[in-house]
Amino acid sequence: MKILVVGASGATGTQLVEQLLLNKHQVKVIVRSPEKLPESWKTNEGLQIIAASILVLSDAEMSTIVKDCQAVASCLGHNLTWKGIYGQPRKLVTDATRRLCNAIQTNNNQQPTKFVLMNTTGNRNSDLNEPISFAQKCVIGLLRLLLPPHVDNEQAADYLRIQIGQDNKFIEWVAVRPDGLINEDEVTDYEIHASPTRSAIFNAGKVSRINVGHFMADLICDGNLWNTWTGQMPVIYSKP
Repeated sequence: MKILVVGASGATGTQLVEQLLLNKHQVKVIVRSPEKLPESWKTNEGLQIIAASILVLSDAEMSTIVKDCQAVASCLGHNLTWKGIYGQPRKLVTDATRRLCNAIQTNNNQQPTKFVLMNTTGNRNSDLNEPISFAQKCVIGLLRLLLPPHVDNEQAADYLRIQIGQDNKFIEWVAVRPDGLINEDEVTDYEIHASPTRSAIFNAGKVSRINVGHFMADLICDGNLWNTWTGQMPVIYSKP
């Protein structure tokens, strides 16, 4: 299988690419700074590195890049700096998701392309009317006002949920919602739920980035797992 990964130079995107390469898949990555990538990637015949900013690529270039890919995964996020949070592009994740989906649909492939979006437990799945406390609603409201990246994550998932929907003949999607991200060196046991089992604000859990990468890779490659979660927003926690 050939898979495009955007956000591959990030902490979680790197783990996803490593998992895909470990399983001998052909991987394309779009990165602005290839020099920051692991040296082992630069000599890996299973990896194609495309040096570009995803929002600068033309529509034709984007369509060409995704044309031979059976899956696309986005691990894009905002850097935790003042410029990364409040500077441009404020809708990096949403705009990239929209452009990638438009490119997939333009190609008019016979088989649906899988699209996996890394999201956050701070974003509710409105299709399930997930209950949260009044206090958490207040905090989320403040986050929408004060932190543009939170709104970006919400709008990216909503684009898949509402604009792409459940019956798109060109795209099937899953939005993976990790809780508090931590670094670990090895894959450990983790659990997947349709909705959060704890408050993302007041009782957040933890999940390692390598576990998130492992789950996203399994989603793409395991047909039964994909059928279980397609069109949904599963939450992932590492087991204690």
